[in-house]
Parts: sequence; structure tokens; C-alpha cells
Amino acid sequence: EHGTGRHLLLLEHPHVFTHGRTADLATNLRCEPAAVGAELVPVKRGGDITYHGPGQLVGYPILTVDNRLGASDHVCNVEGLVIDALAELGLANAGRLPGFAGVWLDADDPDRVPRKICAVGVRLAHGRTMHGFALNVDTDLSYMREHIVPCGIGDKPVTSLAEEGIDVTMREVV
Repeated sequence: EHGTGRHLLLLEHPHVFTHGRTADLATNLRCEPAAVGAELVPVKRGGDITYHGPGQLVGYPILTVDNRLGASDHVCNVEGLVIDALAELGLANAGRLPGFAGVWLDADDPDRVPRKICAVGVRLAHGRTMHGFALNVDTDLSYMREHIVPCGIGDKPVTSLAEEGIDVTMREVV
């Protein structure tokens, strides 16, 4: 709560759907979470519903930013970190999709549908960052394809490193 250090927490969650205060659960939650072995947890952030679970690397960078205007720069920095990591893993087509947070594949290719491989969401409180990124490594994508509309974006699919043909362990990604 009163820390000033810089930390990066990396983990895999059990199956959980989280949603911000502005989520449209009536539209974007397509299941009874307990019926698919997941929890539904409200969190103090904006945005819609998202999924975290096994096979997904979740990272929480915890650091101080100068002011609330730093949130956009922080999101861009997190996206850039993931884009660079994906390039090292063999995905040179990772980038940003204007108007949508996160990391996308083939965002600049007019002949391909962009696919979201990593969600990025940040909240600032008293100059400290919370939340972070969720990179789909070998995730069971049915949780995002059948059970929710991830981040409220129904017209763009999600993907994972495994689905894109990148055969790496979680440890290698970390």
C-alpha cells in the first residue's frame, strides 16, 4: 500500500472471470461461471469481462508513475515489452491495434483478421500501478470463445502461442 519499490509478479491463475465496474455482464458473460469451473470476481478497474486461467502468463508490474497521465504511457510500455518478448519467441507479427488495448497479431495485415494474444489493463491508485497483462501461452481458449466476450470485443478472435504454432513452455516464456 505504501511501497515505492518496483516489482513484477508472474503467475498462472485458476479459472476465473474478472470484470470491471462498467462491464456488460448481461451481454458478455455467456455461462454460469461455476458450471465451467470458474469464479466470477469483480475488480476495481475499468473495462469489461476477461478470463485468467492455466496456460496463461499473467504479469503484474507494480511500480510508481508520476501522475495519472502516465497510465497511457505505462500501457504502451507493457504492450511493448510483450511485443518484444513475442518477437524473441518467433512471432514477428505482434503489434498494436489502434483503438484497442493489448497485443494483437496481424494488426497491420489487411488480408488477415487481427487476433488478440495478450490483454493489457492497468489501474493507477495514488501513483501506483495495479493489474497488468495476460498472455495466452497454451490457454484453453474455449473460456474466451464460448463462455465470455473477452473485453467486450465480439468481432475479433483471441489466440495463443500454441495456436499460432509456437511450441514453448511457460518457463521459456517467463
